[in-house]
Amino acid sequence: MNLFAPHAHPSGADGYAVSVLLWFVMMVAMMLPALMPWLRMFGTMAPDAYPGRRAGAVVAQFTGGYFVIWLAYSAAAAAMQGGLQHLTLLRLDLSVGATLGGLLLIAAGLFQLTPLKEACLAHCRSPLSFFLARWDGGPRGPFKMGAHHGVWCVGCCWALMVLSFVLGVMNLLWMAVLTAMIVMEQRTPRRWQLGRGFGMVFVAWGVALIATG
Repeated sequence: MNLFAPHAHPSGADGYAVSVLLWFVMMVAMMLPALMPWLRMFGTMAPDAYPGRRAGAVVAQFTGGYFVIWLAYSAAAAAMQGGLQHLTLLRLDLSVGATLGGLLLIAAGLFQLTPLKEACLAHCRSPLSFFLARWDGGPRGPFKMGAHHGVWCVGCCWALMVLSFVLGVMNLLWMAVLTAMIVMEQRTPRRWQLGRGFGMVFVAWGVALIATG
């Protein structure tokens, strides 16, 4: 049986829309645990900062801005999935072969070691600093702040999400592992060293996958 098939999954506009939806659901499920501390802090600040507006509505506006950015990422990831499918590089379980999987792991691992990753991770660890520096009290302020935070968050986690192609998109166990890694990077002591450790593991795993694949 050929594990790689160009038409194993829906194609065309409808198929792309389904792929975007599946990616977006996955992004929401994976990023919500990391977002919760931001929502709690924003929720405590919102009543005084937006008098006359319901705190729940303001928090929902911030959340909407945040996930709009992840929706854009989901559209890009679904396009990547479609491209891999068209090139018959995608297996029936929505994973790639050993060589491409190894290259993705190495790329993600190297990104973990970059100053850009460090800057994005520093932002994601400091909700109070962000709100104090970037507070927007306008009617669309919560949405814009949520979107601003979402850009930083995508910058921090995009490479980890791409690794879904290594063990299969929508692989629930792999999703849980990546979610735990994202939360650990943000909340545990010596977080930057932990991120570097993840990066070195990815690089070693990628080299081993290519060598043995």
